[in-house]
Amino acid sequence: MKYRKAESVLPQELLEQIQQYIQGEYVYIPNKKGMKKAWGEKTGTRHYIAERNVGIKKQYYKGKKCEELAMEYHLSLASIRKIVYGNK
Repeated sequence: MKYRKAESVLPQELLEQIQQYIQGEYVYIPNKKGMKKAWGEKTGTRHYIAERNVGIKKQYYKGKKCEELAMEYHLSLASIRKIVYGNK
């Protein structure tokens, strides 16, 4: 979560109204419903992991063993099996 100064993003009138209720404290303003991003969307992690998993599946189907993939990708054998035997 990123903190921003209220005076740099809110109109002065709104800032003064908020100050009637709270001053000098942190206030969390949630996203609107339906606007929340899924895990990893903002940083690209979701995309990176999806591409990695495709690569793991390709190597497995070319004959590489799960144990070798686990060592190569620094993942547990159980994680590799979930990737390989999961969604095909």
